[in-house]
Amino acid sequence: MALACTEDSEWRNRDVFLRGREEIRAFQREKWRRELDYRLRKELWTYTDHRISVRFTYEWHDLAGQWWRSYGNEQWEFAADGLMRRRYASINDSAIAEHDRQLTD
Repeated sequence: MALACTEDSEWRNRDVFLRGREEIRAFQREKWRRELDYRLRKELWTYTDHRISVRFTYEWHDLAGQWWRSYGNEQWEFAADGLMRRRYASINDSAIAEHDRQLTD
């Protein structure tokens, strides 16, 4: 994913602000270590020539087995070469019981 970003890409994910591929790569590595059995659904909200906005929901469980539903909005901006220049994600997390999962195989 980090290679799809410009070298100086800016990200906001919840309350975390990142700049550059290396920070993004480290952030993603930690995210995938914590967020297990990840299931995602995205819905295109709107777009222009170089921007996309999506609404999303994803479910995952942590290392202790607690399931979570995360939902929110993301805005992406792309450079002329097609690489992601900016990504801003506003995300809310709610603890759920495993039997309340909606995004299953």
